[in-house]
Amino acid sequence: MRIFNTLTGQKEEFVPIGETVKMYVCGVTPYSDAHVGHAMSAIVFDTVRRYLEYRGYRVYFVQNFTDIDDKIIDRANRLGIPALDLAERFIGSFYVDLAGLNIKPATAYVRATSEIPKIVEVIAALIDKGYAYAVDGDVYFRVSRDPDYGKLSHRSLADLEAGARVEVDPRKETPMDFALWKAAKPGEPSWPSPWGHGRPGWHIECSAIVLDQLGPQIDIHGGGADLIFPHHENEIAQSESCTGLVPFVKYWMHNGLLQLGGEKMSKSLGNLVTIKEALAQFSSDALRAFVLTSHYRSPLSYTDEGVAGAERGVARLRAAVTPRPGEEISGEPAELAEARQAAVEHFVAAMDDDFNTASALAQLFDLAKEINRARESGVSASGVAAAQKTLLQLAGVLGLTLEESERDLGAKPFVDLLLEVRQELRGAKQYALADRIRKQLEELGIVVEDRVGGTSWRMAR
Repeated sequence: MRIFNTLTGQKEEFVPIGETVKMYVCGVTPYSDAHVGHAMSAIVFDTVRRYLEYRGYRVYFVQNFTDIDDKIIDRANRLGIPALDLAERFIGSFYVDLAGLNIKPATAYVRATSEIPKIVEVIAALIDKGYAYAVDGDVYFRVSRDPDYGKLSHRSLADLEAGARVEVDPRKETPMDFALWKAAKPGEPSWPSPWGHGRPGWHIECSAIVLDQLGPQIDIHGGGADLIFPHHENEIAQSESCTGLVPFVKYWMHNGLLQLGGEKMSKSLGNLVTIKEALAQFSSDALRAFVLTSHYRSPLSYTDEGVAGAERGVARLRAAVTPRPGEEISGEPAELAEARQAAVEHFVAAMDDDFNTASALAQLFDLAKEINRARESGVSASGVAAAQKTLLQLAGVLGLTLEESERDLGAKPFVDLLLEVRQELRGAKQYALADRIRKQLEELGIVVEDRVGGTSWRMAR
């Protein structure tokens, strides 16, 4: 298995540090409902985790919630509620979103505010080692002390300083120094520290959580490409400076950004579709398939048409594993057994190549086509059962359920009744009325399939 490492800029063989793969992915800042850009990151790293487990690895997966932040405080003040209450409301909302996307729960979800003691401990260690300094209740990381600063974004400190747009603060030794601890302001949540009451800066929380939950060195650290600089760059600097161990992370993975209307989807920009809005329109399988048809490192443009196309594709996969009326018992044809084995081999080869989900997903469609071909040639239920089981297993590795949605299940008794009426009309040779029922069902997005032994239907979406 080979993974593209942002740190080295190339694919590397995946060799875990220990027996359990330690994996950390940056989470959300919960001040409003999460959008489908967050869904993209969640789907990508859930798929990475699922595939590692499919390959036999044990995975300890940690994700954070930045539950104290300027945006949280600002919105809470506008709403007249405590900042931490606002954060908890949207953490709960995010859990609902993750379940709706069929994301496996993390081994641990950790709030920044639950790690204040560890954050203070790390900051104190950085001050003792000369990597940080306190001024007026704030604490800053001394970037000039880290000779490797910029190695993740592949830029020198001089280049970073030249291109940086940072707030001028005469108390800083250099403009690039970043906040580890922020002195308390009136009316804001704060915690005691050796430097006075305050709250953590953004970057330090992830270092503290990783050190506390996973240890000083981990296998995989994930997040969006927009986090490479400054967030992940600063994580490396403060973590390796604190522990003296290099590397802090063995494999840095970054997903491309989801765009809407040509711009990065962002809560601050206001150009977003929430996860709840997307799930009200499409199935979780469709949203996952839409994301996975693109390589995780590539940017992706969100469109209703694109997800609707993924929905139709998922419906074809679902139809291939759905029993049909009239199928009888027989053995698996040699051609189908070969196609099943080839699908597994090609799926693994694709995923081993830096999680090439687009190619892996294509193997599912190829196998579904072979299942349907076998059925059309008269192969019975037991003859295609092994291939259907393989298709379901590989789909599960990608987080696809291939189950009927609530919309499908709610429509089922009514569609079944209409098809019974249609069958009676055909038996009475009233073909015009029977065809009218079929046509109206198709206009509603329901595909009717007449086959030897009976009639079946599926949602075309």
